[in-house]
Amino acid sequence: MNTGSSNKGRRAMAQINVVPYIDVMLVLLVIFVITAPLLTQGVTVELPKANSEAIETEVQEPLIVTVDVNGNYYLNVGENAEKPIEHQVLVNRVAAVLRVQPKTNVLVRGDKHVDYGKVVLAMSLLQRAGAPSVGLITEQLDASPLKR
Repeated sequence: MNTGSSNKGRRAMAQINVVPYIDVMLVLLVIFVITAPLLTQGVTVELPKANSEAIETEVQEPLIVTVDVNGNYYLNVGENAEKPIEHQVLVNRVAAVLRVQPKTNVLVRGDKHVDYGKVVLAMSLLQRAGAPSVGLITEQLDASPLKR
């Protein structure tokens, strides 16, 4: 009748179950990934819609030149990213970034109501700054088929 002998080989469990903590971390990561783009402030443009493939995301943030409806240029790097910049300032800043990080993606984000020549001029300025290629940012078309 020795009841203490059955507990003699057992010890109290001293490990922490980390699975719930991992679940919480994943939920927080998803929340931050979703809310981070909403927190960025910038220039309001109405993007044209197009059927296109998403570009591969990389660790580096791409250079984004925005052309608003009035034809003003903005760059997402440097101070006062929400203020328009002159052509030469755009060329100089992009060239400086590409000298330091030559594999940085360069994208143009133009309002759908802006004069096409302003977007082409932005692409020309980026080419002068040394950008090997320039991409265009659009919004995805609705899933509904095109009406003719």
